[in-house]
Amino acid sequence: MTAPTHPPGRARTWKARIPSIVLIVLAIGIAAYAVPRYLTGNPDDSAVPLGPDPMLHYLVLTAHAAPAGLALILGPFQFITPLRTRFPRAHRVTGRIYMICIALGAMAGLVAATISVDGFSAQIAFYLLNLAWLYSLAQGFRHIRRGEVRLHRVWMIRNYALTFSAVTLRIFLVIGLMLRPTLGVEFTEIYSASVWASIFVNAVAAEYFIVTRIVTPALRRRRPQPSGPRGASVHVRVDQLDHPSAVEDLTVAGIHDPNR
Repeated sequence: MTAPTHPPGRARTWKARIPSIVLIVLAIGIAAYAVPRYLTGNPDDSAVPLGPDPMLHYLVLTAHAAPAGLALILGPFQFITPLRTRFPRAHRVTGRIYMICIALGAMAGLVAATISVDGFSAQIAFYLLNLAWLYSLAQGFRHIRRGEVRLHRVWMIRNYALTFSAVTLRIFLVIGLMLRPTLGVEFTEIYSASVWASIFVNAVAAEYFIVTRIVTPALRRRRPQPSGPRGASVHVRVDQLDHPSAVEDLTVAGIHDPNR
């Protein structure tokens, strides 16, 4: 008796889904771990040191953690193509909820950074993170309002990469605490380094994904094709470039400036 075999295509499909599954598990896991302690109403449950007014600081962190945690959970499902195409209305509704959560979480995050007692370096990092969070959200909203779906996707990838820094921050923090006896550094130094590393690594990962999954395919689709007899010159069909999707592809690829 031979063991049942699965078609190669199905195996490739499952292999392609592994990163999405890992992303979802990490997002839900960190949200379930980090957010509940800010819903108890007890400042003693805070995972970070609080300022001179513990209750005020705790409430600000709650206003940041609650919507940011929901956005962290919702984000991965927005990038799953079968869900987007099969349930477009649900995608739009979830997207609006995500955007509202990011706006609320980022504004509260700016206040939290202002009253933070985790050190100047961490404050600057959180200021930049929250401002980039709001900027990428505004760009994503602007492009979808114009019907520029690919550009919207590019900016929302960048935005969720910043959202996911809540996960990578804790991964780096755990690694730093494990190495603390060897390194001989203070907790604030480990925390600040973890914040900066999470922002940097996630931003680089987002740009790599955009280049390999969006920009490169767009360039390949618009690559000039040879026509005519052998040895004839290669040319681009100008009439194709007037199509909105073609212009958007070239804009994503960085070889077309719509404002020029």
